[in-house]
Amino acid sequence: MDVIGLERFTPGHALGSSSGGARMVRLTGAEHPGLLPLARRSRQLWAELARAGQDGLFTPCGGLLIGPESGPLAGGALRTARAHGVPVRTFTATALRFRFPRHTGVPAHHIGVWEPSAGLVRPRRAVRAAVALAERAGARVHTDSRVVRVERVPGGVRLHTATGSVTARQAVLTAGAWLPGLVPGLPVQPVRAPFSRFRPLDVADSGFDLEGFPVFRRELDDGRILWGSGAQGGDDVGLGLEDGGAAKPVDPEDTDRSVTADDWSDLARVLPAKVPGLETLPVRTAVGTRTRTPDGLFVCGRPGGDPRLVVAGGGGADSAAYAPGVGDALADLVQGAAGAAGLDFLSPDRFG
Repeated sequence: MDVIGLERFTPGHALGSSSGGARMVRLTGAEHPGLLPLARRSRQLWAELARAGQDGLFTPCGGLLIGPESGPLAGGALRTARAHGVPVRTFTATALRFRFPRHTGVPAHHIGVWEPSAGLVRPRRAVRAAVALAERAGARVHTDSRVVRVERVPGGVRLHTATGSVTARQAVLTAGAWLPGLVPGLPVQPVRAPFSRFRPLDVADSGFDLEGFPVFRRELDDGRILWGSGAQGGDDVGLGLEDGGAAKPVDPEDTDRSVTADDWSDLARVLPAKVPGLETLPVRTAVGTRTRTPDGLFVCGRPGGDPRLVVAGGGGADSAAYAPGVGDALADLVQGAAGAAGLDFLSPDRFG
C-alpha cells in the first residue's frame, strides 16, 4: 500500500490536541462498552511504540480516578472494571486522603479508583515517534502541507493543498480541531485547551513527584474534570481543567496561542482547596485545542458511508489514550480487514 501523509505544521506541534502534558492511558473508560477492546489494543500498542520510539514516551505507573460512585468517571470506571474483570482498587474519601494525601477536599460520597495497569503517555513525543516509524516503513510524510479542501472525485479523493494537490483512492482525515473545516457537517467543536505547570510551595517537597501524585482524572463538585500528573524527568507538576472558563469555542485557523490570565486563573482558584501545597501562579502555561462532540465520544468511520473517505477525531483530552488503537482500526478499515468491525458506535453519522 502506498501511503502519503500530509501534515499542516510539523509532527508533534503545540497547536492541537497533543499539546500540553501527559495523558492517562487506562482500560476502564466508561463512556461506552465498545471502548474496552480499543483500550486494550491501545495499551499494547503504546508499549510497543515506546520500545521502538524514545524514552519517556509511555510510563506504566498506574492511574487514579476520583468522583462520585454514581458518576461517569470513577463510578463508571468501577462498573467497567467489574463487568470486564479489569483489576482495580477502590478507596473511600477518607482512605483516599491517607493513600494520596495531595488530593484534599474530596466529598464523602466520592471514591477513588486505582487502576494498576494504567499509565501515562506524552502525546507530542508519541506523534513524533509514530511518524518516524511510519516513514521507516515506507510512508511519505509532507510537512508544512496545509490541506485547504477535500474534493471527492470519481474513484477517489483529491486533497488540495496551498501549493498543489494529491489524489488517492482513499483519504483518512485526522485533522483534530481542523477536521470540521474539511468535512462540513461533522458535529465536532474545537475549544481552547490551556495546560499549566506548577511548582510546590516547598521546593524540597517530594510528595508531588509522580510516585506520590500519579496521573489522575478527578471530577469536581461542579462536574468539571481536573486532570494532571506529578513531576517527572525535569517537568514540573502538570494540570489542566476540562470545561473550565477558558474552554471556549475557537476558530482553529487563528493560530495565536497567546496566554492570558484567563487561561489559568480558574485552575489556580481550585488548587488551595483541592490540591494544596502548590504555588497558584503557574511557571508555564501553554494553549492548544481539543475537540468535543455532543456525546463526548470521538468519531471514527466513513461519513455517509462514502468508501473514499474516513474520518477520526473529537472526544476531548481523554481520547488521546485510544490513539494507537484507533489508528490500527483505521488501517483495517481502509484495507477492508475484519478488525474494523465493531466501530459503529463511533460512526460520524450517529447524530442524525
